Amino acid sequence: MNNNPAGKSDDFDLITFEVLRNALAAAADEMALMVMRSARSSVVRELLDFAAALCDREGRLIAQGLSLPLHLGSIPDAIQVVRKRFGEAFAPGDLIILNDPYHGGMHLPDIFMFKPIFFEERLEGFAVVVAHHADIGGRVPGGGAADSTEIFQEGLRLPPLKLHVAGVPDEAVYDLIKLNVRVPDTVMGDLGAQVAGCMAGEHGLQALMQHYGAAVFHAYVDEILNYSERVTRQEIAHWPDGDFEFTDYEDHDGRQGVLVPVKVRVEIRGDRVRFDFAGSSPQVKGAINCTPSFARSAVYIAVRSLMRTPVPNNEGCFRPIEIVLPEGSIFNPKPPAAVAARGVLGYRILDAIFGAMAKALPKQVPAAGDGGISGIRIGGYHANGRAFQFNDIICGSWGAGAGGDGGEGVAHIATNISNQPIEILEAENPVRVLDYGFVPDSGGAGRHRGGLALQRHLEFAGSEAVLQVRTHRRDVPPYGLEGGDSGSTSQTYLGRGGQETLLETKITMAIQKGDRIRHITAGGGGFGEPLERDPQAVIVDIRNEKISRDYAARKYGVVLVAGQLLIDAAATASLRERLRAERTLQGTAAETTKA
Repeated sequence: MNNNPAGKSDDFDLITFEVLRNALAAAADEMALMVMRSARSSVVRELLDFAAALCDREGRLIAQGLSLPLHLGSIPDAIQVVRKRFGEAFAPGDLIILNDPYHGGMHLPDIFMFKPIFFEERLEGFAVVVAHHADIGGRVPGGGAADSTEIFQEGLRLPPLKLHVAGVPDEAVYDLIKLNVRVPDTVMGDLGAQVAGCMAGEHGLQALMQHYGAAVFHAYVDEILNYSERVTRQEIAHWPDGDFEFTDYEDHDGRQGVLVPVKVRVEIRGDRVRFDFAGSSPQVKGAINCTPSFARSAVYIAVRSLMRTPVPNNEGCFRPIEIVLPEGSIFNPKPPAAVAARGVLGYRILDAIFGAMAKALPKQVPAAGDGGISGIRIGGYHANGRAFQFNDIICGSWGAGAGGDGGEGVAHIATNISNQPIEILEAENPVRVLDYGFVPDSGGAGRHRGGLALQRHLEFAGSEAVLQVRTHRRDVPPYGLEGGDSGSTSQTYLGRGGQETLLETKITMAIQKGDRIRHITAGGGGFGEPLERDPQAVIVDIRNEKISRDYAARKYGVVLVAGQLLIDAAATASLRERLRAERTLQGTAAETTKA
C-alpha cells in the first residue's frame, strides 16, 4: 500500500495526517463519553443506545464515536435533509433536531441533533448526536410498538427545526416535546445530554481548526476520506468477482406471524460491490418497515465487518458501495407506513449479506447469531400517577466462525450495546429479576460451537401496564455454516396464575401485577462439522455446564466414563463412526431434495 495517503502532493505530511486522523476519532469519542455521562435514562446511560459523529462543512461524515453502529450510516442522509431545509441560514449557537423517518430520520424515538460549528465566523462543520429516547408519545409507551399500522400512531414527528436559535433555546419547541411524552424529565435530561455531546464536538473541532488552520484542516480531511475509500476498494478488490445470493427471513411482520423474506444479491466487480434487495418483501402493514438510510447503515456495517484491514470510520468507506432498495419494499416504504420496529430488519440485512458472502469468503464470515437484540418494554403509571417506562434490551450470542466459538452475552455486531445490570434494572423500574443466565445445549454444534442463548425472567411488580415484546428467530433458527448446526430458536412466555403461555415474537398487550415474562434468546449457529470438534473442548463445555453429557453424545459423539469427566475412547470412536454415517445420509437426502 502507498505510504503516502495523499499520493500526489509534496506538501503532504504523513505525521500530520495520522495525528489529525486520530484527533478526529478522539473528538468523536469524547462526544460519546459526554453523552453517556450526562444522560438521564438507562436506555442511553446503560444500554448505550446512541451515536455521536463529526461532519465537515459539506455534511460529509468524517469521524464516528464508539457508539451504536446502526445509527451512524444514517447521519449522511439526515444532515443533507437539514442542509437542504436551512441552506445557509445557520448561526453560531444553533441546534437543529429531527426525528421524522420521512424527513431524514429512522424511527421516532431516535432524535437527531445537529450543531453547526463555526470558526472565525465561517461554518466549518457539524457535531451530530442521535439518541434513542425513553418515550416519544404515540399510542403505546416507548414509541416502539411493532403492531402499529401507520406513522401517525407512533408518536411526535419532528421535521428539521431549530431547538436553539443563535444560542437561545426555543422554549416553544421544548414545551411541545414535554407535552407529548410520558416521561418528560427523562426525555429532557437526555436531550440535555445530546446538547452536551454536541458542545464537546464543537470544542474538539474548533481546537483542531485553531491548531492547523481551516484550509489545512479541510485539505487533510479530504485525504482522510480518500484514504478510507482506497483501503475499502483494495479490500473489495481481493474479494472474488461474481454474484452471490441469499434469502433470510424475519418471522413476524409486527401484526401476524408470517415469514418476511429478506433477499440480497451481492455483485462484486473489481473494487466495487453492489447490494440489490429486489425480491425482498413489499412493505408490510406492521411497523417493521425500514427507512432507506437505516438499511444503508446495515449494509455499510456488513462491509466494514468483512474487511481485514483497519480503516478510519468515515464516509469514504461508503463510496465503492452501491445499494438498490426498491420503492414500496420493506427497505423503502411509502408513507404513511409504520417504522417503529425497523431495527429488526437491520439485523436481517446483515444476516442475509453474511449468508451470501459465506459463499465468497468462507473463512471470514461467521454463522448467524441470535438474530439481534431482544426488546422487552413495559410502560405504565405508578400509584401516584407518575409514568414509568422500562426498556430492557437483551443481548444473546454470536455464531461461531473459522477462528473459534461464538461469543455469549454480547450484543449483535450492529449495536455495540450491553445488557442492563440487574441492580439498576430493579432500582429504577417496578420489576424483579427471577432468573438471568445462559441456557445449556442451545449453541449450534460444530467444529466451533455457536454461542449459548441467554434467559431473562422478570416479574412485574406494578399494578398494570402495557407490555411490548420485540424478538426474533422463533421460527427460522440462526443458520450454521460449513456443516455446522443451526442454533436454538427463541421463546417468550407470559406466566400468570401458575400457567405459562408462549407469546408471539412481536406483541403488544396489557399485563398486571405479578405477571412474569420469561424470554430466551436464540443460540448462535455452529461452524464446521460437529464431529471434527476436539473432544477435549467438549469436556471443557461439560465442565462449564454449557452442554450436557447427553448433548455431547448426540451432537459430538463424545461418551464419558460413568460418573467421571473422562472420555470413553472405545465408545466415542464407535458412536462417532455411526453419527458420521448418519450425517452423510442426511446430506445426500438433502441434496436429492434440492435436485
